[in-house]
Amino acid sequence: MATAAAGALSLLWGWLWSERFWLPQNVSWADLEGPADGYGYPRGQHILSVFPLAAGIFFVRLLFERFIAKPCALHIGIEDSGPYQAQPNAILEKVFISITKYPDKKRLEGLSKQLDWNVRKIQCWFRHRRNQDKPPTLTKFCESMWRFTFYLFIFCYGIRFLWSFWDFSCEPPHPPLSSGLYYYYIMELAFYWSLMFSQFTDIKRKDFLIMFVHHLVTIGLISFSYINNMVRVGTLVMCLHDVSDFLLEAAKLANYAKYQRLCDTLFVIFSAVFMVTRLGIYPFWILNTTLFESWEIIGPYTSWWLLNGLLVILQVLHVIWSYLIARIALKALIRGKVSKDDRSDVESSSEEDDGTTCTKSPCDSSSSNGANRVNGHMGSSYWAEE
Repeated sequence: MATAAAGALSLLWGWLWSERFWLPQNVSWADLEGPADGYGYPRGQHILSVFPLAAGIFFVRLLFERFIAKPCALHIGIEDSGPYQAQPNAILEKVFISITKYPDKKRLEGLSKQLDWNVRKIQCWFRHRRNQDKPPTLTKFCESMWRFTFYLFIFCYGIRFLWSFWDFSCEPPHPPLSSGLYYYYIMELAFYWSLMFSQFTDIKRKDFLIMFVHHLVTIGLISFSYINNMVRVGTLVMCLHDVSDFLLEAAKLANYAKYQRLCDTLFVIFSAVFMVTRLGIYPFWILNTTLFESWEIIGPYTSWWLLNGLLVILQVLHVIWSYLIARIALKALIRGKVSKDDRSDVESSSEEDDGTTCTKSPCDSSSSNGANRVNGHMGSSYWAEE
């Protein structure tokens, strides 16, 4: 039985690393075994090193958020407290959990008669009960500060490769892998693996499913482009994404700190960079090269189809996000602020503040984690999470 298992494993291993899947015609793994500068040529075994590194990145993140991000948040006045706790009430709690978190007028009137409370007080209770399940601003600030720091660092490290790879359609058939490029690839891949697992414990946002697909596609792209030695394409794709990612995180930090004008300015810059890089440079330069120019130079092969399929899926996600950004920006320009019905359920800590102010009750105060007001501005508490 051991012999049969070993044979099956050997067959699976041979199929997994089939030259006909990974490499173009007339190219074999032996062609990538020759000596070269730095780390030689990319090999599948290199990918295995990302898993302990991803665990290490997650541990560094915990230390960073506790000893660097949290003190910074407290220094700029973000309170280390959660939202106001709703007054305990068994009847309202049962309705909230079992029936609806947003009772209509008829249900509010029925509850008012049952509890002998006025309707405004019941509305206030439901508002604070919803806010009670939301994370405090301090937690969101620490998470964004970690991502901002990593994205900015990895972008500055990767930009050194960008200019030398400007015309990657003319690269040699088997470009060697430098040590710097190896570290860049492995760090990016390990970071996205850490995000893949940490997103289940991080703050849940409205685009959770889209981000889950994004992380899967990104990990697949980085891994496949590395193994079949398309590292120049991968480097450019990662740089194009990092340049807008750190701007978004910076805008969110300004939003949490209530630096509204800085927040709006960063959002405008982020939107412009996002549109240019992901709707301009990415499809018309990178996709054009990987889909059409590479077809003429080396022709299609199995992993070529897979890699370009992932690149196209990534572009579809870019279009979806661009639509969300454009919609938010348009509403902000027309109205001066985003309406309360459009605010993110996660980001807005007081989504019913417009027109539902409570008086003379424990519900008078808004949540103590700091409601993100948008009066007269661009509705940052909504777009920051979109």
